[in-house]
Amino acid sequence: MEKVAFITGITGQDGSYLSELLLGKGYTVVGLVRRTVASDSAKMVNLSRIREHERLIMEYGDMSDMSSLTRIISHHKPQEVYNLAAQSHVGTSFKTPMSTVEINLNGCLNLLEAIRIIDPKIKFYQASTSEMFGDNIKCPQNENTVLSPVSPYACAKVGAHNLVQTYRKSYNMHASSGILFNHESPRRGENFVTRKITMAAARIKLGMQKELRLGNLDAERDWGFAGDYVNAMWLMLQQEQADDYVISSGSAHSVRDFLNYVFEHAGLDPDEYVIIDPKFYRPCEVPRLWGDSSKAKRILGWEPSVAYKELAIMMYEEDYERESKKSQTKD
Repeated sequence: MEKVAFITGITGQDGSYLSELLLGKGYTVVGLVRRTVASDSAKMVNLSRIREHERLIMEYGDMSDMSSLTRIISHHKPQEVYNLAAQSHVGTSFKTPMSTVEINLNGCLNLLEAIRIIDPKIKFYQASTSEMFGDNIKCPQNENTVLSPVSPYACAKVGAHNLVQTYRKSYNMHASSGILFNHESPRRGENFVTRKITMAAARIKLGMQKELRLGNLDAERDWGFAGDYVNAMWLMLQQEQADDYVISSGSAHSVRDFLNYVFEHAGLDPDEYVIIDPKFYRPCEVPRLWGDSSKAKRILGWEPSVAYKELAIMMYEEDYERESKKSQTKD
């Protein structure tokens, strides 16, 4: 029987990589997209490699509208649902806390309820996040580490994470959460610090930008490649029992380390171009996120394939190529 997967957040970094993975495995992929996004070619760019694929179906809907989710699930009858839709920027969540909660928490609840009502045998994946650990600096952090969220984004994600566990226990649903640590790629949004750094380095190298403004350079994060992490999502839904898994590279590096490595690779001195701007500091900082994926490696057989430095170079080189083409077009 042909497998059908429903993906919310399909136009984002993770959604696009997951779609490519599932299409390669023979799935029909149904993606949720808001009409305003579908009409914006810039917001659809991550799907450019598969946009015309015969087994990719785009459906209009909204995470805050349970009726649209119910309609899509009832019509396409997916065996797997991946909830990747989110207001995913931590800093933005302080400015838009109510909409962040509406999408990240209530949206998850809408999906869980739709599945429970239509077919509780559907397997469900929730995109949880290492930000849930917040200011708990006990490291490395695993599935049993105490959650201590310090942003509206993280609070909403903790609520959704708890809902998934509740539906799993209460209704015997195959509902799993991936507690994903920072995962990056050339498709990462330009407002995230890694992409902001690689893009700025490329533009400065090409003479298209003069400075880079950043916030806290001492924050440490566990960075991996998004293409590796979506494979872990799929593996979770292939297990006989649902559960929660930390997915991480297993090492932590500071923003300063990432910045210095990228600029060194580009032949640039960060001291000449980087300005520390207080406006990029969060109201409450998360000092260190460092994950322990022993459980995922043992049960799922998952392993990351792209190392930290390899990832940084990949992102810089693709940004350099992209920005170089833009520069030539302008000339």
